[in-house]
Amino acid sequence: MKANGESRDALQSCSCSIDVVASIIPYKRYEAAETFVSLGLQTGERGVLFRQGAVAKTAVSELRRAQAEADVRCF
Repeated sequence: MKANGESRDALQSCSCSIDVVASIIPYKRYEAAETFVSLGLQTGERGVLFRQGAVAKTAVSELRRAQAEADVRCF
């Protein structure tokens, strides 16, 4: 909302975006991908596993594709 102006239109676009992502990715996979993204922000060896593992890369790329689709449809 902050990035899009905190208006009613922004609220509708953000809501649409959430709905599109939810229609593409089941919640469990979304939750896992978001976990990989947030833990991957850690520096050093702690974050490497969450950035470079095959499962992490697959989950994050699926999430990014869903977010891109949501941006195209809603914004």
